[in-house]
Amino acid sequence: MHIRYETPDDIDAIHDLTSTAFRPMAYSDGTEAEIIRKLRMSGDLAISLVAEEDREILGHVAFSPVTIEGVHDDWFGLGPISVTPARQRQGIGGALIARGLELLKEMGASGCALIGNPDVYGSAGFSSDGRLSYHDLDTRLVQRIVFRGPAPSGALRFAPAFES
Repeated sequence: MHIRYETPDDIDAIHDLTSTAFRPMAYSDGTEAEIIRKLRMSGDLAISLVAEEDREILGHVAFSPVTIEGVHDDWFGLGPISVTPARQRQGIGGALIARGLELLKEMGASGCALIGNPDVYGSAGFSSDGRLSYHDLDTRLVQRIVFRGPAPSGALRFAPAFES
């Protein structure tokens, strides 16, 4: 398996993969593939990586700028992330996350935040101290990993593509 930046030729495959991967998820509202398109169109898709094997895209992860209490301060959000259903729970998502976090660090990012299951994302270094919030979600689901500076607190907001 090879992890690389997306190319223009990957856009439709990423859209299809994301739609397929999220379709059976109870928490999905079906907008994840469109969010990626909107991030790309608005210039907010800071990092977009694919996992590829034998020229087939098996996974994708997106990173985009976020604000905390209205300030960007070099923080990014992880997601959406998807892996083809037949290959889930085989380390592809974890490898995409690890590479993306490595690239964020190289860019000088302060940290990365996400909304997700602590049991899933804790192994990648994400945690919640309850001080970061997102709308009315349980703060345990609002997680972050700090690369530099203090752990943030306050209201997390993702790029506008997530809100429309």
